Amino acid sequence: MLRADSVSFAYGPAQAGRHVLAGHCVLTNVSFEVGRGRIVGLLGPNGSGKTTLLRILSGILRAQSGSVTVDGRDIRGLSRRELARRIAVVPQETHATFDFTVLDIVLMGRYPHLGAFELEGAADLEIAREALEATGTRALESRPFSTLSGGEKQRVVIASALAQASDALLLDEPTASLDLGYQLDIASLVVRLNRERGTTMVVCTHDLNLAAAVCRELVLIRSGRVVAHGSTGDVLNDANIRALYGVEAEIAFNPRARHLTVIPIARA
Repeated sequence: MLRADSVSFAYGPAQAGRHVLAGHCVLTNVSFEVGRGRIVGLLGPNGSGKTTLLRILSGILRAQSGSVTVDGRDIRGLSRRELARRIAVVPQETHATFDFTVLDIVLMGRYPHLGAFELEGAADLEIAREALEATGTRALESRPFSTLSGGEKQRVVIASALAQASDALLLDEPTASLDLGYQLDIASLVVRLNRERGTTMVVCTHDLNLAAAVCRELVLIRSGRVVAHGSTGDVLNDANIRALYGVEAEIAFNPRARHLTVIPIARA
């Protein structure tokens, strides 16, 4: 459904053509695909290009070479409104400029489905409240967004993305700065939305245990290049963790958690 094909990107001056040689090269010939209804994790150390790749997948940035397609259509040929109907983004942090309520924030997800100067109607309100219900935040709808905790804000932003009714959901560090309880809540929410709604997701994260818990496939990126891509069980191993982070780790299946767990031991 969502495919990156030989994507390269550099910040600063970049040479036109097939190869990006000038400027600060961030991504080089990155290729992978995300099947419909799959959850794919993007893993890599700081500065590896994960967030830049997520922005290219969402159309915020444009690759100097290569392409990103949704169901075979190059996203460069889609209008911003069309693209928003296909791909929704949950950023790492969301700051509201004005004192919007939670319901206001979620209703913003409906903008790709409204005409010029059109206001939200009863159907949009129903969709927004269904999204709040799905994320367990219905009781917060009248609260100012700025008064919420970090975990509550993240769930509300996910609700806004659900209200957008897009085909794919891109999440950038969804559990960053959250305590253990909220991390478990977000992981559970991601799995449930995928199971119940078939939502296709790309999860960019530093949390290897989150990736092991929710992602069926992983794409490992280092220095702007894909170093491994495949099922989580095959890709998440000590050799790849050593190559990716320069860290020795113990990786084992935890029967209570029912997924692989990663314990970092020492610098390699």
